[in-house]
Amino acid sequence: MPQQPKPRETAVYTHGHHESVLRSHTWRTAENSAAYLLGSLKPHMRILDIGCGPGTITADLAALVPDGRVTGVDRAPEILERARATAAGRGLANVDFAVADVHALDYPDDTFCVVHAHQVLQHVGDPVQALREMKRVTKPNGFIAVRDADYGAMTWYPASPGMDDWLDLYHRVARAGGGEPDAGRRLKSWALRAGLTDVTATSSTWTFSSAEERAWWSGLWADRTLASSYAGLATDGGHATAEQLRAVSAAWREWGKRQDGWFSVLHGEILCRKEA
Repeated sequence: MPQQPKPRETAVYTHGHHESVLRSHTWRTAENSAAYLLGSLKPHMRILDIGCGPGTITADLAALVPDGRVTGVDRAPEILERARATAAGRGLANVDFAVADVHALDYPDDTFCVVHAHQVLQHVGDPVQALREMKRVTKPNGFIAVRDADYGAMTWYPASPGMDDWLDLYHRVARAGGGEPDAGRRLKSWALRAGLTDVTATSSTWTFSSAEERAWWSGLWADRTLASSYAGLATDGGHATAEQLRAVSAAWREWGKRQDGWFSVLHGEILCRKEA
């Protein structure tokens, strides 16, 4: 009987790797983006970090398992060069990187002690299949750890019609590309559908309120709205005109100037133990 082809990624990665995107991604650390997992790590563990991007979280995880090894994987070969440079700059010898698709991982069953994915499932075409693959390559009694933002639960002050337009536009662009921007609230449901039974679901936030934080967060979104892959998807897909994108970008910058400005990003988290 002929072997069935493996499922492959069908969704479009909304953000791409424009500088305004990497400005955010390189800020991420294990502490600010994977705190729910850190208490379960042991020095000897072998970890797979899916969707590793520029490798800042990957490098942190490698430093936390000095007697183990971390493999960072991403769909985009070009970003892996940045990740390798991140690890090399920190003098880490227990980390490696490879191109991979989470829907069809090229690793044997029961390979890793921990399989981790941060801000990944919101961008994939079949998150349940992705979790099945993550489960498959996890060792018995190992952990599957996933954290995703939930755009519909993001909130800010003061009110801004332009930022309301941004959120509506982002939902439409992301879903047109095959993703689910409100992934955070769905993680537990997806895990159960993937056959995981020992699931701990939590949540945590990023909050931006100081003058420095507002300038950074508003600036990267203002730039991303005009210059990243997301901007192209918005205009090419008929979701917004260039003029509308400029208005959204301006709304972000205006919010960033407000002394009373406050923005919170809610994340859903799941820590799943694979049954023996």
